[in-house]
Amino acid sequence: MKKLLLFSIIFLFVIISYSQNAVLKGRITDAQTKDVLIGANVIIDPKTGTSTDVNGKYSISLKPGEYEVTYKFIGYAPEVKKIKLKDGEVRVMDVSMHVEIHTINEIVVSAGKFEQRLSDVTVSLEVMKPARVESMNTTNLDEAINQIPGVEISGEQPSIRGGSGYSYGAGTRVLVLVDDLPLLSPSSADPKWNFLPVENISQIEVLKGASSSLFGSSALNGVINIRTAYPGEKPETKISTFMGTYMRPQRTALVWDRNAPQSMMGTNFLHSRKIGNLDLVVGGNLFSDDSYREKEFEKYGRLNANIRYRDKKIQGLSYGVNTNYMYQDKQEFFLWRHADSAYHQNLSAVTEIQGSRLNVDPFVTYHSVEGHRFSLRSRFYHENYINPDNQSQNSRADQIYSDFQYQKSLTDSFNLTAGMTVAYSEVNANLFGDHYGSNISFYSQVDKKIKRLSLSGGFRVEYAQVDSTQTVSQFEIEHKGKMLLEFPFFPVFRAGANYRLADFTYLRSSYGQGYRFPSVAEMYTTTSLGGLKIFPNSNLRPELGESFEIGIKQGVKISNWSGYLDVAGFYTKYKHMIEYTFGLNKPDTVPIATIDYYGFKAFNIGNAEITGVDVTFAGEGKLFGLPATILLGYTYTNPIDLNVANDSNKTTDNAILKYRFYHSAKGDFEISYKKITFGLSFVYSSFMVNIDKAFEEPIIPYSNIYILPGLKEYRETHKTGHIVFDNRIAYQLSDMIKVSLVTKNIFNVEYMARPGDIRPPRNISLQFTMKF
Repeated sequence: MKKLLLFSIIFLFVIISYSQNAVLKGRITDAQTKDVLIGANVIIDPKTGTSTDVNGKYSISLKPGEYEVTYKFIGYAPEVKKIKLKDGEVRVMDVSMHVEIHTINEIVVSAGKFEQRLSDVTVSLEVMKPARVESMNTTNLDEAINQIPGVEISGEQPSIRGGSGYSYGAGTRVLVLVDDLPLLSPSSADPKWNFLPVENISQIEVLKGASSSLFGSSALNGVINIRTAYPGEKPETKISTFMGTYMRPQRTALVWDRNAPQSMMGTNFLHSRKIGNLDLVVGGNLFSDDSYREKEFEKYGRLNANIRYRDKKIQGLSYGVNTNYMYQDKQEFFLWRHADSAYHQNLSAVTEIQGSRLNVDPFVTYHSVEGHRFSLRSRFYHENYINPDNQSQNSRADQIYSDFQYQKSLTDSFNLTAGMTVAYSEVNANLFGDHYGSNISFYSQVDKKIKRLSLSGGFRVEYAQVDSTQTVSQFEIEHKGKMLLEFPFFPVFRAGANYRLADFTYLRSSYGQGYRFPSVAEMYTTTSLGGLKIFPNSNLRPELGESFEIGIKQGVKISNWSGYLDVAGFYTKYKHMIEYTFGLNKPDTVPIATIDYYGFKAFNIGNAEITGVDVTFAGEGKLFGLPATILLGYTYTNPIDLNVANDSNKTTDNAILKYRFYHSAKGDFEISYKKITFGLSFVYSSFMVNIDKAFEEPIIPYSNIYILPGLKEYRETHKTGHIVFDNRIAYQLSDMIKVSLVTKNIFNVEYMARPGDIRPPRNISLQFTMKF
């Protein structure tokens, strides 16, 4: 009887307790686009709340009573709702949130692998939107990225704040990501710009400074993250096609084909839609360029897709696959015959490559109601290229990369990110033989907000191996004298702080370490192009670096203009820096040196320091009552080679590192009137003071054999740097159709990027874009 009574009391207590609960649930969307907002916060009090799932839905159980519910999502104005819940009530509260219209509040993910306001990050970060990429008639993404302040792309190799020079198509100190996963060639560890999906861009983010603690090797100088898009609530189709032509250069000696001007053309498309719980994006690109130079052309076709399914049965679970395939036929221009006829190619250096690239990226993500986020993202990458005229340059490479990540917003102001990456690659190439490599790393980062102060800190340890060679890090400690400790992994750290001095005034400071493992191409390549020979060096060590910056971001509101001014001072230091050096590379087994053993070889040349200032202004508003946007950027760098006394391979005695500029500036202005939009952009670079002396001097002293004949005299007459202007005019024919006229290099300036690479003359394109 007592047991029955006790059971009845417990049962009654459970029933009463259950009856006291109410449920608040709903869906959170963008007020304008009606897109669902994934991960929006629903806050009851500092200890009680939830977040939306992949369908934008939320649900929380509460006791009856009155509540003030706050809805927050980064980049949107908070919404506050007062409600009163009764016993057992199920209240549906759908919320539409409005975007905060401030450039300073752009949403970024690259700084911490989670969404943050641009104003809150602790490092320098630039953002480029897809509308600007499209308006410039961008065919390869390096064209658009080169317009970002502080970024230079020379010979297809990116540099941020003077951190990199020219490295002959092997290795990069800037890590290029697509959707947070590295996309570099396994053999040469460099980006392939024409493989990036220019037709499907959500946002481009450029993170400046050493970032290896979150992203690993190659993020020594910074990160370029290309984020692709998923469909909104409404289906959308976009088709863009263009035709263009190269104009005659000012210097008639450059003209190599007097019969007709060379042309280019291309078409890209994108279709995105939601089909129930399935998100589908399909895109493609066809491109053909006759080129403005002799014996150079490029043709390719690309097809890509993003597929994501939001599970119906398991709330918060989504999975899918992204993929991209390209086939290309390309003949590159590498060495000129002479500076006087710089568009004419050295016929012994003509190289044609044919082949394909493919990446397949499966992923699964789970958001729990409690705010835990688990993700597994993988990338299977394959490339296969042949040279139909020279089988010794054929290559094949495969790579598997996986990143497992856990995130948790422990409170509204505290975020934890931790993860593990694993990579394995195989390279089969006649240029440098068969090799394999593997990496494994663990990383973690915490971000904490304390009132006006945002703090960030992280670390990473990474193990790497190429063939049987393991990477080794060394530490010197004091213990009964000096002791050198060696470990088969690299540890790196970062820390940063951002303090809101006032409304829209943010002071930040950050420190980061970085490293880069040498690429297979740098270690093992043996090849010859014309008079240019490359020799292998299997004894290369990893590059190490660290960067420090202090900056201030000031939000600006003047009349109907809003934007921000960002000023940052930075310091970067490199150890064991890898640079190609010209010299005699005769094996010990060869008794007599001949011209065949003179060429370039990668070495760990020593140490370098880079100091400078980076200034960016971005704004949007109205000019004479017309909507307008503006972007201005200036970067001063002082890149010093600390081993200059031992370096006789530069063209001057100046300590500046090779292939760098002291000054660079970028700008873009756009204004609209009714159906007409006009845009103007410019890029300025000062004179490249130092290059490899071997490009200006005879290969053998007192001989008449040059790699680039006439280069020394050419540089002596082109010492003022260069400024190049582009413009665009677009007319909106209807709601669906827009026609644009894009002119690049308006004033037909003759200028050079890397040695021997004279850039395109004025070229004009007519572009048609249809969206429906």
